[in-house]
Amino acid sequence: MLTRMTDNRPAVKVPPFAQPGARVLVTRFKSIGDILFTLPAVHALRENYPDIKITFLTSKEFRPLVGCFRDVDEVLTIDRSMYRRGNILHIARETFSLLRLLRQKKFSLVVDFQGYGETALITWLTRAPQRWGTVYESMRGYAYTRGIRRDPNIHPAEGNLLLLQQCGLSIESVRNEFVLPEDALAEARELFAKLGLDSSRPALFIQPFTSAQRKNWPLENYLALANHLRDAGVQVLFGGGPGERSRLELVSRAGFPISAGAPLLVSAGLAKLCSVVVGGDTGLLHMAVAMNKRVVFLKEASKFPNRFYPFRHPEWKISPAEGGRISGITVATVIDACKAALAELS
Repeated sequence: MLTRMTDNRPAVKVPPFAQPGARVLVTRFKSIGDILFTLPAVHALRENYPDIKITFLTSKEFRPLVGCFRDVDEVLTIDRSMYRRGNILHIARETFSLLRLLRQKKFSLVVDFQGYGETALITWLTRAPQRWGTVYESMRGYAYTRGIRRDPNIHPAEGNLLLLQQCGLSIESVRNEFVLPEDALAEARELFAKLGLDSSRPALFIQPFTSAQRKNWPLENYLALANHLRDAGVQVLFGGGPGERSRLELVSRAGFPISAGAPLLVSAGLAKLCSVVVGGDTGLLHMAVAMNKRVVFLKEASKFPNRFYPFRHPEWKISPAEGGRISGITVATVIDACKAALAELS
């Protein structure tokens, strides 16, 4: 007679936010680099809970960027510029409309990777049963059901992963994969050719400006680097934001192509088409890293030296001596680093 075997092991309790179809909200309002630093954590959420629906709440201007996160199912935005305009009725109407939408979606889990007062408040107002966040100030910790204190001496992407790990997720492998849409890459190819660049030859993409003057290596140093590499047979392309073309007049007079003003994703496509990307602590450099591009990353000395570097590649970072300004990095040092990077690829 056959007997039925019984499994007496206790059943594993699956939390509500891990069940198929559960809704999870991720928040990060700004900026380009910091939003990209959430990408490994978003991958980890998807790998731990493959059947959940992930919604990402960000600032309106970053919708195209987050739209490239393949593990994100839905992007919601907030127009933060309205708070600067000061129209109280408009602010109240738009804020209540957003909060009503968030409540209607009945999120099981909200993960606040920003940790600002406004994102902590939004996290709390969702009424999600689980709310996780990185705590900058102790009072904001009350918005979360679980949180960790921000560690300023680790890479922000590592901090985001640490938050998930402390809240019970398994981080067995780390992915950092930003995938450009085909239309942006096609537009970049057209512009690359229009600028007189040859895709079959090595090329260097220089992103000379950042969000703060103290993080900028002197433009004349970038020009010296570009001249040296051009003489060595390397093509050089200068990028930049919409308002930075006039600042590159000296570069233009030296005969280098300039793509400043191209849309963000097209600029990313140009960087992808180049062999090596060099620049300071700016979003496009971090995007290049997430596209698996070789970068040379220039950073001023900091009291938190382990905080900012190309994620998972600290060896690609160049800094001056302790306490020194970024201008203390010599042109010769960067030339050698770029030549080494190009040699790796060849």
